[in-house]
Amino acid sequence: MTDAALDERAIAKLRWRCRRGMLENDLFIERFFERHEHEITPARAHALGLLMDLSDNDLLDLFLRRKEPVDDLDTPDVRELLVLLRVTPRTAP
Repeated sequence: MTDAALDERAIAKLRWRCRRGMLENDLFIERFFERHEHEITPARAHALGLLMDLSDNDLLDLFLRRKEPVDDLDTPDVRELLVLLRVTPRTAP
């Protein structure tokens, strides 16, 4: 996959795909988009798509570090994305 950032249309589609039913997940995802929208590559978009296939509870467990990715989710791209998603105002540099 290429390292070029996604265009605006692809970002808009990805944002729509990332809408969740649990507010807590939406907050993590929205903060991610606010900070990294212009840095989302196809590899990051793919990793985000894999995370969006999870149930809300499983996704929140990953965001809160209650669990770590396993099996098909245990990839460098998913782990890198989780680092970016897990950053909160308290942990931001």
